[in-house]
Amino acid sequence: MKKLSVKDLAKKMKELDFCMMTTADGRGSMHSRPMSNNREVEYDGNSYFFSYEDTGKIRQLRESPLVSLTFQGKDMLFIQLYGHASIITQKGRMKEHWSDDLNRWFPEGLETEGVVMIHVEGKRAHYWAKENEGMLRLDE
Repeated sequence: MKKLSVKDLAKKMKELDFCMMTTADGRGSMHSRPMSNNREVEYDGNSYFFSYEDTGKIRQLRESPLVSLTFQGKDMLFIQLYGHASIITQKGRMKEHWSDDLNRWFPEGLETEGVVMIHVEGKRAHYWAKENEGMLRLDE
């Protein structure tokens, strides 16, 4: 089977909306929750998510920026991304990745009190696509 390139992986990810974001707390416990990447995003090694600042995931990411994102697609496609997260509070940077679909979670848009953006810089991707499996470095 042919190995996927980052471009191939990006094309497949464009169809995926939700993933499971896994973080670790200061005691080493893992915590996962569904997150939306708003689909139709051109994946380039970076993922962006929005959250309220006063949440467990933000506290955990501030303790340890290591994060795992797990996606599942059609036809037995599974993707696990490993990366480092940073918390963005600058409205200008957040606006670059904002979608009006986010208003269902943040009713005042970017003016919603406590809204922050999580930027995950991908380091490595592991994928399974039917019988095809591989690993890609994203930070080269």
